[in-house]
Amino acid sequence: MMAKAFNKNNFNEEVLKSDVPVMVDFWASWCGPCKMLGPVIEEISEDAEGYKVGKVNIDEEPELAREFGIMSIPTVIVFEGGRPVKQSSGFKPKKALEALIQN
Repeated sequence: MMAKAFNKNNFNEEVLKSDVPVMVDFWASWCGPCKMLGPVIEEISEDAEGYKVGKVNIDEEPELAREFGIMSIPTVIVFEGGRPVKQSSGFKPKKALEALIQN
């Protein structure tokens, strides 16, 4: 399954009200490290069992970026029970990101 595109219209339902953990990649199309991280996020979403994976384009959704204090991209936040519980900024290898969601 491909990473889902989250936006202000579906974020509350898909992420904050989710009954499973959700990994959210905050990114932008002009960001070099984001382009490197994109395929990694897609791989993680394909293997996702017991959690969801999605992306927020900060240029299209500046309100969400502000709400969660995104100061640099890429930033990956794991949400559980409607709250951000883990966060990672910058490019990280697949294993490091999987550890965020699985631990």
